[in-house]
Amino acid sequence: MVFLIVILVLVVLYLMVLILVQPHLIMMAPKQTLEQSMAWQKERYDVSFYDSLSKEDYIVTSEDGYELHVQLLKNLSESTRYVIISHGYTDNRIGSLKYASVYLDMGFNVIIYDLRGHGLNKPHRTTYGYMESKDLKAVIEDTRERYKDISMLGLHGESLGAGTTITVLKYKPQVDFAVSDCGFSDMDNVIGNRFKFRFMYDLCDFGCRLQFGYSVKDIRPIEALEENTIPVLFIHGEEDKLIVPQNSIDMSEKTKGMSEVHLIDGAEHAYSIIKDPVSYRRYVKEFIEKIS
Repeated sequence: MVFLIVILVLVVLYLMVLILVQPHLIMMAPKQTLEQSMAWQKERYDVSFYDSLSKEDYIVTSEDGYELHVQLLKNLSESTRYVIISHGYTDNRIGSLKYASVYLDMGFNVIIYDLRGHGLNKPHRTTYGYMESKDLKAVIEDTRERYKDISMLGLHGESLGAGTTITVLKYKPQVDFAVSDCGFSDMDNVIGNRFKFRFMYDLCDFGCRLQFGYSVKDIRPIEALEENTIPVLFIHGEEDKLIVPQNSIDMSEKTKGMSEVHLIDGAEHAYSIIKDPVSYRRYVKEFIEKIS
């Protein structure tokens, strides 16, 4: 009898988790198609440059056998400088084009790719940097192997992509710089503040443990910076309510390497480059010039 009561309580608790906090929406939200992402980009800025570029499509296999769709955007001029851009949650590599143009104008070849569970990749839960950082590590290593004439290799990430970019630094990859746009220091700052009561966050964590096998509380990109010496540029919208700017400030203070923080006036989450493209480009250009 006691056993049945315990089982009933667990079932009720699990149903409460699914109904109240919906952990599947945090890890498995609907994703945009490449076409949808392109339509969104075209409404907000000029992406006509994309069609004029020579491209190379290929697959990179991560350490667990998961396949990632990758695309090289070749600069119109011969270049030995490369940057790998990681997009945000529910988006895909097309969402990286607004940043690609910044680097193309600076003479970089640009590598864009679909993060795990996004774009043309097979469905997979989002782990907010845990598995994604291992995927990015695989892309970095593949880039070094595929293009042997590299004189500079950088990383750039937006939101989830920023968390991935920061987290991969714990592996001490062979890169020259990283740019984190609206990144998060830990998951508490992403979803913990969304709940009115703390126990709701604990329920969410419990649900993720049940459904996906790991704790969201263990996802802390900021810890990757404790021994990091790779230069990092942090950019954040001052009006970002989803991931508040303090995340970038805290991470900048944690890293051991060179870092800068720039807050974009009036910019909401992931809108910094759209709100103030001139300042955004200048911050990136000047940062890279400093480390060159």
